[in-house]
Amino acid sequence: MNIRPHNEAFLLQSREQNDKIVSQPLSPVVQSFELTTIKGIVESCLKIKEQPDEVYNYSSKGNLIGIITNGSAVFDLGNIGALASKPAINKKALLLKKYAGVDVFDIELNTLDVDVFVRTVITISPTFGAIDLESIKAPECFEIEHRLMDALDIPVMHVDQHGTAIVSAAGLLNACEIAGKSLSQIKLVINGAGTSALACANLYLSLGLKKENLIMLDSKGVISHNRMDIDKYKKVFATNTYLNSLEEALSGADAFVGLSKGDILTPGMIKSMADHPIIFAMANPIPEIDYYNAIKANAKVIYASCKREYPNEINNILGFPFIFRAALDTRASKINDEMKKAAVFAIASLAKEPLVISNKSHSHPFGRAYFLPKASDPRLAKKVVQAVAKAAIASGVASKTITDWKAHEKNIDKLS
Repeated sequence: MNIRPHNEAFLLQSREQNDKIVSQPLSPVVQSFELTTIKGIVESCLKIKEQPDEVYNYSSKGNLIGIITNGSAVFDLGNIGALASKPAINKKALLLKKYAGVDVFDIELNTLDVDVFVRTVITISPTFGAIDLESIKAPECFEIEHRLMDALDIPVMHVDQHGTAIVSAAGLLNACEIAGKSLSQIKLVINGAGTSALACANLYLSLGLKKENLIMLDSKGVISHNRMDIDKYKKVFATNTYLNSLEEALSGADAFVGLSKGDILTPGMIKSMADHPIIFAMANPIPEIDYYNAIKANAKVIYASCKREYPNEINNILGFPFIFRAALDTRASKINDEMKKAAVFAIASLAKEPLVISNKSHSHPFGRAYFLPKASDPRLAKKVVQAVAKAAIASGVASKTITDWKAHEKNIDKLS
């Protein structure tokens, strides 16, 4: 049966209807959109072909992030695979939308091959304004992030690494202030040498921690030059010491950062530390030591963990949604160290500013029990987004300069 005439009549009718439709933006960042007509689509495509940057004005690219994983390091579940990782990645997508107004596609790649992963992301990258890498195991995650950052002209960040590093660094700066010390003075022990631990160490060093005052441990003990079983990523943090165990390393230490496993820090270890010991017990779901046991061991402990029910929750949500928002708003080509540090200082400073709700001051004044903002703090978005955006512009990675910061602030306020 010949159905061609019917198809042609239907197409003609559809075009006539489309011509009558008033174009509506698909995204709040799209400035001009006329894609409800065939003519508008053609004109938009041609404008983008002539000037690629016009894609931000004639598509949803500027507000769209790809969250991409292979499911090789999902929480403490490990390598559960691409399909099983989908609920975790869905949750991250929801958080980006809720806190930063960002549209998200989650993509689970069924491969452990670094070359295949990188090639696939590069191939689909024109779709997105930024790439959020999630739940990829070390050391592959380091190579994947570096290769994608070099290959793409849009921001790429492995949140599992840098999210924890940024928020914990903000907390560490404030904890040092409470202890009456500076980051450059303290002796720091990091227990754990995985993705997040290595990123934390690198960021702490860039903020002033002295390398000679840092001791890192993996599952086999202190990472030192005496060991022959450490890879190139751990070797960067190898020390000239004959200390072997966590107990030995903590004697006289000012601070402990745990990214390892639960219940490995004992009260005796805390008692052996310096005065006003800083304890960041970030193992999840069970911290290296419980808050109450830490306080019982030393009442002067300055404590933080990943547990919501304890004071000072180290939660990636304090940073990564707003960093991506800032990167999109400035059309940054990458998320660099200056932007990460700007996020650190913004988060740290916010904890010192009283939050006024209904003419009442915040119930938690800055101190041991409160040196990191709550995830529910409505000021986070404005504070962090604008600090990171300004850093992107100042460091030269932004292709869009924000001149009206008050108007930008109003747009941020609409997110909450």
